[in-house]
Amino acid sequence: MSTKLKPDYRAIQRRLKDTRSPERLIAHYELERRLADRLRAATRDERSRLYTEVYSELFNSLPDHPQKAAVSSRPDRVARQVRLLKPLMERGGVYLEIGAGDALLPYALSSVAREVLGLDVTDALVNFPAAPANFRFVKTDGVDIPLADNSVDLANSDQLMEHLHVEDAKDQLREIHRVLRRGGRYVCTTPSIVTGPHDISALVDDVATGMHMREYDYRSLRALMLRAGFRRVEFPLVTAGYRLATPPYRLMRGVEWALQRLPARLRRNQLAGVLMGITAIATK
Repeated sequence: MSTKLKPDYRAIQRRLKDTRSPERLIAHYELERRLADRLRAATRDERSRLYTEVYSELFNSLPDHPQKAAVSSRPDRVARQVRLLKPLMERGGVYLEIGAGDALLPYALSSVAREVLGLDVTDALVNFPAAPANFRFVKTDGVDIPLADNSVDLANSDQLMEHLHVEDAKDQLREIHRVLRRGGRYVCTTPSIVTGPHDISALVDDVATGMHMREYDYRSLRALMLRAGFRRVEFPLVTAGYRLATPPYRLMRGVEWALQRLPARLRRNQLAGVLMGITAIATK
């Protein structure tokens, strides 16, 4: 693979908060593109093991991966998510974190929930000795959720949807809908294709080709959620965990439609980031 960075790659690099050399950026892109292509071409059965395999290879092969440097900002991110989720969590309910990772967010919500569940393909990052008494880890193959129907009050995923193969995203949404009780809500935060790409491929390509299997817009994500059985999907404007407003869908779709017709460089600014930073709240 002969890779050339975009002429304005330095500006994109600053947006991604990445300080590595061009050589390291290209090495990262080429590895991630190869691994992502494996996932895209794999069958459903193959993907159930490949998710863990490709991410292990990615992080083990890249000691300078930006996510490793972002560990220090994790408490601030958890605090922002708690601000968003806590008003949606009924005291005594059941909370499910999809793609729980280190499970710090379920831990932080344990005081307002009867039970907090962390769903992931591995528990390698979970500090079980520090876990609250009402925490339970739930292992998944990446799509299926081994929980009873109508057993969860609030589900949440943050920066996960875009990492799922398109077919797996559809199946996972159906699973989330199944385990939620009537009136339960699923909060999904994912980057917008309008201001993307948001993975390493932003430095090379115009559409995500790295580990972001697909980046969504309001219309495509809403359609997926409605097809999965959710009866209502809202898109609040959220910044630092605070809900600023919940504009009508038609208005947000109109803004999105207009922005999609602008050159990419005009779509990548702070205002567009707030307007197009997708937080979906789907109600069963």
